[in-house]
Parts: sequence; C-alpha cells; structure tokens
Amino acid sequence: MNAEHNPNRINERLVSLDTLRGFDMLWITGGGTLVVFLAKATDWGWLNVVAEQMEHVPWSGFHFYDLIFPLFMFISGVAIPYAITGKLEKGTPKRELVNKVTKRMLTLVILGLLYNGAFENGFSDLRYASVLGQIGLAYFFAALIVMNTPRVRTRLFWLGGILLVIALLQLVVPVPGFGAGEMTKVGSINSWIDQHFLPGKLYGGTFDPEGLLCIVSASAVTLMGSLAGTILRDGKAANSRKAGLLVITGAALVIVALLLSTFYPIIKAMWTVPFDLLTAGVSFLLLSLFYYIIDVKKWRGWVLFFQVIGLNSITIYMVVRIFGMSLANISKFFLGWLANPAGDFGMVILTIGGIAFEWLLLYYLYKKKIFLRV
Repeated sequence: MNAEHNPNRINERLVSLDTLRGFDMLWITGGGTLVVFLAKATDWGWLNVVAEQMEHVPWSGFHFYDLIFPLFMFISGVAIPYAITGKLEKGTPKRELVNKVTKRMLTLVILGLLYNGAFENGFSDLRYASVLGQIGLAYFFAALIVMNTPRVRTRLFWLGGILLVIALLQLVVPVPGFGAGEMTKVGSINSWIDQHFLPGKLYGGTFDPEGLLCIVSASAVTLMGSLAGTILRDGKAANSRKAGLLVITGAALVIVALLLSTFYPIIKAMWTVPFDLLTAGVSFLLLSLFYYIIDVKKWRGWVLFFQVIGLNSITIYMVVRIFGMSLANISKFFLGWLANPAGDFGMVILTIGGIAFEWLLLYYLYKKKIFLRV
C-alpha cells in the first residue's frame, strides 16, 4: 500500500466510478445502520421495507445488502482496462504488471488477515478467508486473464468457462454423504471443499462465504466488471451509446439470472452462478446510471460526498474495523446531549454523527491528496 500525492491522478479517473464506489461503501460504514434506526424511530411502513433490505438474507434469496460486496468487486474489475490494458498499450512490460497485481493481491490477503484479528487473537484459531482476500485474489485472476487475452471474445470464453465449471460443481458433482445439487450449509460442494482444503476457522462453521470455490466464482464478477470497463474505455463509441450498451448488458444478465433461479438458487454464501449474474447485471445498470449522469451529462454538483469515500474505500473499511467503538464514542461524546433524551431518534443522531466523523476524516485525506490504494 502506498500514499499517492499526485493531484493529476484524480482527474485521470472516471468520476462516476469513484462516486459509485463511494455510494457502495457508504452502506457498510453506517448508511445501512442509519436506515434501520430510522425505520425503528418512525415505524413508517415503506421505510421498514427498505430497512429489511439492509441485512443479508439468511441463505437463499437476495436483498440489497447482498449486492454491496459483489458491486465492489465489479467496480474493481471496471478499473482493470484502465490500469492494465492502458499500460500494456503504452509499452509497460507484462512482467511489471504481473508483479503489480501480485503485490496487490498479497497486500489485500494480509489486510484481510489483520481484519480477521490476526494480531488480536493470534493464528491458532484464525479465519484465513476474508472479504479483502477474496477481492485481491479475484482481481488477480481477472487481471491475468485480461492481460493475456487481447480479444474480448477470448475473455468471454474464459468467463463462460468459469461460470460453467462452477455450475457443474454445484449442480452435478456428488458430495459424499449428500449427493449432487445439494444447496445447504452442510451438504454443498462449497462446504465440502472448504472443510477439506481451506485452513483455519470457517465463518459459517461448515462453510465459508469467502471460501475457495467462492473466490473462483467471484472472479467471474470481477471479470464482468472488466468487460464493462472495456466498453467505457472504447474511444470510438459515443458516451451515450456506451451507457446504453451497459443497460442492455445489465438487463440481459438480470433476466438470465432470474430464469436460472427457478431451478438454481441465488445464494450469496455459495456465490452460485445466478447470484453472480444477478449482481453483475445490477452492477452494470448502476454503473450505466452513474456514468450517464456524471460523465455524460456532467451533473456533478452532488458527487463530492460519495467521491471522498470512494477514493479511500480500503482506508475507511479498515478504520471502521479497527476504531469502530472509538468512532461510536466520539459521536456520543459530541452528540450525546442530543441523543439521550431523543428516544429511538437518539440512535439516528449518533449514527449520523459517526458517518459525519468518518467523512470528515476522509475529506481531510482528500484535501491533502492522500489516497491509500493497493
């Protein structure tokens, strides 16, 4: 990880992409909690429905909160054509780029171990799988594919191959003692592979939602993000046409996912193929919306709030994990006098205070042109 102080780097980036990343990160750094507390405080029917979307489904199905992680992975894939293809076209040696993505992958795996409490609890009962590790590994695989396949058609074959292998493993390959096509926490092929080959503690006891098969499956979402990035980087197509192509692709993926879900469940913890396609499809649609509004129509008066978060997404993710209770105490220290007599609205006030403090910290880094990236 390094600190970059070059202000020109901001201007080279897609503003819509950083804004979408910030929008995504907001929900896990207090935005989702704020909606839940607002629903409790107001007891408005429509807000209660929205609040239900701010938690993961128990197993099969889909809520908005299930989109946050794959959307981040999709966004990291969108950046690949800019970070990898662009440098290859400028003559950067492939070995140098392989070293770069390898360093990125290893850094995220290590940060994931730290996030899981390697320093806090030691390595004796450590969970080795992690959100950050999965992001790093999936990006690594997707970047290598893009790096070594100049033709988009070849990348599509890779994408289809990954999804086909995952589908065959989850639907056709029999699990000892359970048979084929078992989609449970105990009897799935994901669970069997994690129990036999993934070291350390498993998040779900018998399975891990960031387990070995999940990492391979999730790389398809990152690879689909790279295809979206290839569309956006096309210098020949009009910007409005790019936005339209993103919409068409996203809608098609959502439709295929819903059709498959009639016999092949949407399960985030297993990263089933319908889950991959659904989340990638929604990600295509969100990217199209943000791209059209921000980079085509140039309606940017509102983007700073999200952009500040998006430019230091890993930073705030780690800060919330390490200093979570301290952030809550800071909010209570300054706003406790408002929150204490406010009943259920007190938690709303404290949550807003926590989000505000996080944002001000990120804004300070933004103004100092300090962006921690891996």
